[in-house]
Amino acid sequence: MDHAPVAHEHEELPLGTLPSGTPVTVPVHRYVGGAGPTVHVQALQHGIEVNGPAALRRLHERLLDADVAGTVVVVPVANPLAFDHRSYMTPHALDALNGNLNRVWPGDADGTFQERLAASLWDVVCEADAVVDLHTGSADMLEHARFVEGDADAERLASAFGTGHVLVDGDDVPADDAFSGRLRVALAREDVPAITVELSNSRELAHGAVRRGADGLANVLRALDVLPGSPDDAPDQSVLHDRATDAIAGESGLFEARPGLSVGDRVEAGDELGTVYCPSTFTERETATAAADGVVYSLTREAVVVAGERLVGVADPVA
Repeated sequence: MDHAPVAHEHEELPLGTLPSGTPVTVPVHRYVGGAGPTVHVQALQHGIEVNGPAALRRLHERLLDADVAGTVVVVPVANPLAFDHRSYMTPHALDALNGNLNRVWPGDADGTFQERLAASLWDVVCEADAVVDLHTGSADMLEHARFVEGDADAERLASAFGTGHVLVDGDDVPADDAFSGRLRVALAREDVPAITVELSNSRELAHGAVRRGADGLANVLRALDVLPGSPDDAPDQSVLHDRATDAIAGESGLFEARPGLSVGDRVEAGDELGTVYCPSTFTERETATAAADGVVYSLTREAVVVAGERLVGVADPVA
């Protein structure tokens, strides 16, 4: 590796055009140093996950004064349409079929509007030797880094990032339609190591989450020798295997989690997790139970749910 003072470049990458003729672009920053790998980092696939770009701003400040081996590509606002509308997904009026950007990768140049935008950005993403995709969950989600099982390089990056928990996608995930279109899975199919990081607290800036995001990114870059030095010592990490045993709503209504249930709790198969009620008739529609033993890694507190939504995420601890 050849660590050298960084040169910073910025461009607006054109993705498409709105009906009014207004261009849709995403900002792309490149931090170019000496010889080495290309690492792609992005945030805001979902427009309310604001701690990601805040972490990238702090990474930007670090990189400007750093010696870098290779190139760091940063896309702080991957989905400007969702961000500008302060929405989790792209507005229905622009793409009624594919509102979730993280379900359409690698995109389709002849597909729906969102699929076309993804296809344009994919040309930048897939040039990388490694990818970090920043997200933020609710306050009721364990911060974690996730990778596709069997990818040893991605596993090393997930561990280096330094979250307290690492989630492993099941070995059937790349072929599972439920996971199709996720960026890390699309990249795994191209043999590009990629991790998805879930920081805490969507919608509002949380300084602790932002700091952990910036530090974690620096750790990944050190692990790849893009930045000099070694990653910070990781905390004792809990490794959880996501075997698709989440509790999914079978009925729509108001969900009340079981009193006292919190993320990090261990549950056993058959344990009651909460109840879905009808707000109009006050009747119970469904009791959610744990499908298997495991650890609660996410918990829905936003009470209004529709059938098919995840109520409680449960993953299996890896011995």
